[in-house]
Amino acid sequence: MRRHTLLAALALAVVSSGPLAAIQTPAPRLMTVRDTQNFVAVGSPAISPDGQWVLYTRAVRDWDDAQLRTKTHIWRVKIDGTEARQLTFGAANATSPAWFPDGKRVAFLSSRPPATGPAPAAGAAAGAEAAGNQVFLMYTDGGEAWQATKHEGGVSSFSIAPDGRTLILTAQDPLTADDRRRTRDRDDAEVVDERFRWTHLWSFDVESGKSERVTKGDFVVSDPQWSPDSRRIAYVTRPTTKVDDSAWSDVWVTDLAGNTKKFFDNPGPDASPRWSPDGKTLAVVSSDRPGNTQWYSKLYLFPAEGGTPKVLLKDFDLDFGTPMWAPDGRIVYWSTGQGTKVALFGVDVTTGELTTTRAPMAGVNGAWQLSKDGSTWVFSHNTGALTPDLWAVRRQGDAYAAPVKLTNANPWVREGVKLGTVETIRWRNSEGGTIEGVLTRPVDFKAGTRYPLIVNPHGGPSGADLEGFSSFNQVLAANGFLVLQVNFRGSTNYGQKHLNANQNNWGIGDYDDIMTGVDHLVAERLADPDRMVAYGWSYGGYMTFWMSTQTNRFKLISPGAGLTNLYSMYSTTDIPAYLGWFFGTPWDNQAIYDKLSPIRHVKNVTAKILIMHGANDARVPPTQADEFYRALKDLKKDVTYVRYPRQGHGIAETRLAMDRLRRYVCAFTDAVGMTSTTEKCEKGVPVPDAGEPAGRGGSGAGLIDVTLPWSGDATPLLFHPTAAGVFR
Repeated sequence: MRRHTLLAALALAVVSSGPLAAIQTPAPRLMTVRDTQNFVAVGSPAISPDGQWVLYTRAVRDWDDAQLRTKTHIWRVKIDGTEARQLTFGAANATSPAWFPDGKRVAFLSSRPPATGPAPAAGAAAGAEAAGNQVFLMYTDGGEAWQATKHEGGVSSFSIAPDGRTLILTAQDPLTADDRRRTRDRDDAEVVDERFRWTHLWSFDVESGKSERVTKGDFVVSDPQWSPDSRRIAYVTRPTTKVDDSAWSDVWVTDLAGNTKKFFDNPGPDASPRWSPDGKTLAVVSSDRPGNTQWYSKLYLFPAEGGTPKVLLKDFDLDFGTPMWAPDGRIVYWSTGQGTKVALFGVDVTTGELTTTRAPMAGVNGAWQLSKDGSTWVFSHNTGALTPDLWAVRRQGDAYAAPVKLTNANPWVREGVKLGTVETIRWRNSEGGTIEGVLTRPVDFKAGTRYPLIVNPHGGPSGADLEGFSSFNQVLAANGFLVLQVNFRGSTNYGQKHLNANQNNWGIGDYDDIMTGVDHLVAERLADPDRMVAYGWSYGGYMTFWMSTQTNRFKLISPGAGLTNLYSMYSTTDIPAYLGWFFGTPWDNQAIYDKLSPIRHVKNVTAKILIMHGANDARVPPTQADEFYRALKDLKKDVTYVRYPRQGHGIAETRLAMDRLRRYVCAFTDAVGMTSTTEKCEKGVPVPDAGEPAGRGGSGAGLIDVTLPWSGDATPLLFHPTAAGVFR
């Protein structure tokens, strides 16, 4: 007995005062670029029919994978945050979890090979494994999942009928034998805009395993929604697979026999159909403005059999998102950006009045799910200092009980990483208007000290910077920078007038909003005016190209995936109609295209320029970067151009993403005369980390010129279409 007491005392002494104490309570460290790729992502919440459980996905970086890809699997947690358990395993991803109405089975998508398990009915498991994702089923009380569908070419999405008997699938038409032969023989000449691969609806009988095609024709189908009686499906079509054509979307309704009708004849985009709980009303997100525009959508409520809609929210001066019906059918909820936060709204369908609904937690919220009885919200939540997780909160009339955290995806951040504070700030532009921005302060900020400033305009232009968690901003804060992100004129979340304010006015009003924000930080003695850099992506790339021709206040400017020649951009981008909304066509309005193209003012550049671009970018073709780079080289300016192979408008490959961010950190610190505290740098470029997993091959970054030995990146804010036709 005495021996055990002595051993315990010795162990306690070691833990409390020896080396093990340091291991158990490590000193807080700084966020690194590698950390930005090491976050666990949770999402796709689905509440069980009885409201007691939540399915969700958890994506984890596999550092042993040759390409450092993430693996996504499905988990289940109780609504009180207890009993979290992983349900799927293996090398293949599992996504899109959904409950059957009786709560006894779940379905999900995966490309995993078929497994032994409860045998599906005749026809469901016969034949060779089909390519792509298929629908798998699993009992909720345990056991192996089994493959349900064997759809040629794979399944894009699925939805379970309210009676649980049928799935509706969306699937792209498979390649024909002749298509495969032509590709194999390299006899595959393409006539532009004449052939597309369509996506259509298929029904799948769960018991028999039999599939039937539901829709046919030359169009693309998405977002199928079952009526409560399981007899009809509302869905969205667009005329081609071209990105711009998402603005010409329509809502249709069909039954399983293929009796189909266009539900609403409207010149503008229609999307997100949602049936009321009693099946008597169909809510649709619509705009009466034709084409790809900046105009906010409104809520249209139709009789389920068709007819004249009731249009709500005509005076609501923010965008309308996907409708979510209350179980009693009295209120439609939706979530949309409001300033630097994301808010929850509700509207009474009888009176059209906004309700007192508010988000349970202020910050950046999304992935909203309301339980079948209307008692509980499940949602994702994050703030500038809080990483994203799933939460649940019980509704108590117009109030909420204490929120419950369902996941703890990244405890290492809260437990061991020092963060800079994040806040919303305001100032006046040159015309006296109020502009908001998000300011990230350096780690261990000290009042009275002037800090080097990074200005980061967002993409879009109709995006918005939010007061949410940004891992790369925290890397910059760890290196001693202030980071300013401005919601300039043309940003969403501030009303239609603000959103439309940069039509025919790129680089003028929005530039003023940015630079008056810089002046505000200098006047507040926060920013050092002699140590400033700027970077941006997409429209932020355009803005930083433009800034390089308009001011000499920045030591380094780094445009990424940016527009430089608006005239050539119009005919080479995959979204010409969106560009045309701002300026018309270049052959009709050449003067404005020339005036607002940075390439026309390239002789004014004085800062060091660091250009970045994806080699396969269809949104902003790399020729936009090529033009500016060639001009700067001819003018003997200080320029580096980094092109990332295989990448589109965003940088998807993990090593390339880390390469870009590290180059940014090294270039920024070098430009303002500092030494990086988080990355190994030498003369402004990152030094390879011998201890990091190498996998196969190197980073693959293409330095077009090595005039300066550095290049860089930002986390991309993509200039891409949303369902409402807005580009972010």
